[in-house]
Amino acid sequence: MPVSVIFDLDGTLIDSVPDIHATANRVLADEGLEAQSLPQVQSFVGRGVPHLVSRLLAAAGQTPDPARQARMVAAFLAHYETAFDLTEPFPGVPQALDRLAAAGHRLAICTNKPEAPARTVLRHLALDHHFPVIIGGDRLPQRKPDPAPLLLARRENGGGPALFVGDSDVDAETAAAAGLPFLLFTEGYRTAPVEALPHAGRFAHFGDLADLVAAHG
Repeated sequence: MPVSVIFDLDGTLIDSVPDIHATANRVLADEGLEAQSLPQVQSFVGRGVPHLVSRLLAAAGQTPDPARQARMVAAFLAHYETAFDLTEPFPGVPQALDRLAAAGHRLAICTNKPEAPARTVLRHLALDHHFPVIIGGDRLPQRKPDPAPLLLARRENGGGPALFVGDSDVDAETAAAAGLPFLLFTEGYRTAPVEALPHAGRFAHFGDLADLVAAHG
C-alpha cells in the first residue's frame, strides 16, 4: 500500500559534509579561528546551523558569545545557499526515489538544514521533482529531534501512514517522538552504534529501500 515516505537530507540522501566543512572553515577563517577537520565538522551535523556554529566555536576553544555566534550563523547561512559543488547523492538514491515514486509512495523531506539551501541543493542534483513537500529547519521554532517538523511534513504530504528515513540518532529520536516507524541508513553521519538507535529496519544500500518500505509501510 502506498505510504508517505519522509526523508532526512544531509547524511541520508546526500553526502554534503564536504560543502558543510568548506563553509564552516570559511566562516572560521573570517573570524581568525583555526580550521576544523572534516570528521570533526561531520560530528556536528544534524541539529541545525546554530548548533553547528556553537560546536565550531567550542572546538576552537572560544567561550560562549551570543553576538559572535549570531554573526557567524548569518555568515554561514549567506554562504550555505550556494554551497553544493562538492555535494553528491549517495549511490543509488536517484534510482531508489524513482522506484518509490513509481510504486505510488508520496515523498517528502524533513531536515534541520534551512529550507532555501535544501531546495537549492535538491534542484542542483535534479532531485527536487520528487519532493513537493520540504520542511526545513527554519520552518518552525522547533527543530528535530522535536517531532513537530516531522509531523508537519506528514500532514503537508497528505497524512495517513508514514515512515521516516534517516541516518542519525537525531532522526531516530525524532521518529520515536512522532510515533513513526524509522528506517536507518547506516552509511550516513551517525555517531552512535547502529544497535543503539531504535529502528524498524536498516539498510546500507539504497537498492534495498523500496523493499523495506513495502515491508514496514
